[in-house]
Amino acid sequence: MAEVKVLIEGYALRGKEEKATSTSVLVKTKNFNLIADPGMDRNLLLKSLKRENLRINDINYIFLSHYHMDHSLLTGIFENAQVLYTEDVYSFDGQISERGVNLLGEEIEIIKTPGHNSDCRTMLVKTQQGIIAIAEDVFWWWDDEKQKTEFNSLMKHKDQFATDNKKLKESRKLVLEKADYIIPGHGKIFKVKK
Repeated sequence: MAEVKVLIEGYALRGKEEKATSTSVLVKTKNFNLIADPGMDRNLLLKSLKRENLRINDINYIFLSHYHMDHSLLTGIFENAQVLYTEDVYSFDGQISERGVNLLGEEIEIIKTPGHNSDCRTMLVKTQQGIIAIAEDVFWWWDDEKQKTEFNSLMKHKDQFATDNKKLKESRKLVLEKADYIIPGHGKIFKVKK
């Protein structure tokens, strides 16, 4: 089974000085190491990798949930990794190829979850704890907001950056149906109340 570990709990500070980085997640299988959304806080990411006894060159894949810079800025530091974005795989030698159905194996599924923006993706990972959704900005909170995780609160939660609120609600519902745990883009991992 795959292992999932939050390396950085994403933060989003607003006010006089806005500051943010996404949640960065390590997914380990017997065949590869993957980072979901490396974010933009370089020092924090490198310290987190060191705590896991990993170096930049130990990462095989980078998964980008969407293109916003607070999620993707550090992608380029992983020169040996392939980048999974939308349905394609990008390499640092200029090669682009289709991802293919089982590139990451049977334990991992990537689904379309538009709404925050048009090309958002969520990674579903089968683990011993259940299915963990690396949903990133399908769900997120400012640091000064209370993180409410009841179904109705999640469905009503405002996303001021959403490009399509109707699709976002559909995506939230889909993720809540499929997942046992959800890792948001900014905030704490939470258990889905079924």
